[in-house]
Amino acid sequence: MLLNISWRNVWRHPARSGVLLCAIIAGLWAGIVVSAWTNGLIDQRIKRVIEEELTHLQIHHPDYLVEREPTMVVDQTEAIGNLLSSDERVTGYTFRTKSDGIIQSPLTSSGVQIIGVDPDREREVTTFHENLISGEYLDADVRNPVILGRALLEKLNVEVGNRVVLSFQDIDNNFTSGSFNIVGMYYTGQPALDEFKIYVRAADLSGLMSPEQIYHEIAVMLEDVAESPGLAAELNQQFSHIKAETWTELSPELRYMTDAGSSSSFYVMVVIMFALAFGILNTMLMSIFERMRELGMLMAIGMGRSKVFIMIMTESVMLTITGAVLGMLLAYGTVEIFSETGFDLTSVGGDSMREFGFDAIVYPKIAGEEYIMIAILVIATALLAAIYPAIKALRLNPGEVVRE
Repeated sequence: MLLNISWRNVWRHPARSGVLLCAIIAGLWAGIVVSAWTNGLIDQRIKRVIEEELTHLQIHHPDYLVEREPTMVVDQTEAIGNLLSSDERVTGYTFRTKSDGIIQSPLTSSGVQIIGVDPDREREVTTFHENLISGEYLDADVRNPVILGRALLEKLNVEVGNRVVLSFQDIDNNFTSGSFNIVGMYYTGQPALDEFKIYVRAADLSGLMSPEQIYHEIAVMLEDVAESPGLAAELNQQFSHIKAETWTELSPELRYMTDAGSSSSFYVMVVIMFALAFGILNTMLMSIFERMRELGMLMAIGMGRSKVFIMIMTESVMLTITGAVLGMLLAYGTVEIFSETGFDLTSVGGDSMREFGFDAIVYPKIAGEEYIMIAILVIATALLAAIYPAIKALRLNPGEVVRE
């Protein structure tokens, strides 16, 4: 009986209830879509950084990332490689030789980070080779090949096929240099990185730095990124003079971005629910004032105050849940469509986002538990917003209201 009466009361004034219903639908749709867009933006950024270079886990000399000295190499590389090869959690790994140095062209010079990689292993572990827009990869049949970013090529005023000189320190801290042939040009969309990082073969760089092959970094990709803390702990326990770190430890800003993204939906929806609560409160108060004689009559003929309270709360919940269901269905459909096609922001200046490491085409995503969280927020908002109007109704004196 209460459900039937409550539903009829909701639609006693279709225009007023319809306006609030539309506000709830629009608010939830906008909140969910914005949250999904934010999640997609952050997820693509993290995935891109991990897959292009960072990987799930890296191994260094304990002080290498702080001091970056050429002598701080990874020991026991063969034993570590054997362990990683036999671990079912590992999908691939690669060895890297790194150095900070100077690149010189006939016209100018620039400070760079030189990254020496194994072309075959690097291609299996990262997707960096997909950023190549001109020339060949490092497996080209050329002596001392090097790949430069487009921004650096323009700065040095050179092109693919030219030669440059790289200067850096060897393991004896002596200044050494070598001539390298530009075989390819890459583009990530981030000028700061394209102008700073260059790629050579690890064997060529190591040959100039040391009489023996040396590595400063081992990058590892796993089947499941959640396994990285466990593997890092095992490596640190089993091998001395190394430090294995997960991607969250190597890049605190990405970890912060992940944490912020996971809570973005909650904060967005709280703001929207806070605004909608005032609409629900106003609608219910107007309904109470218009129905004071009716409510007084119901109490006069025997309806208990508890049932009146439940009826008013039910009206609020029914109206809000109706809007919430329609809003979430609309948002779900929108997210599903754009998760396939993507939000293309190119026409509104989205290309500028690439300078900060974000893609111009964003594929929104939202987890099922976020819909559950939103549903709980909606119900809580409806209940809280209806408490004051319900208490207002309970204060009515049936005799006075009926006589008026």
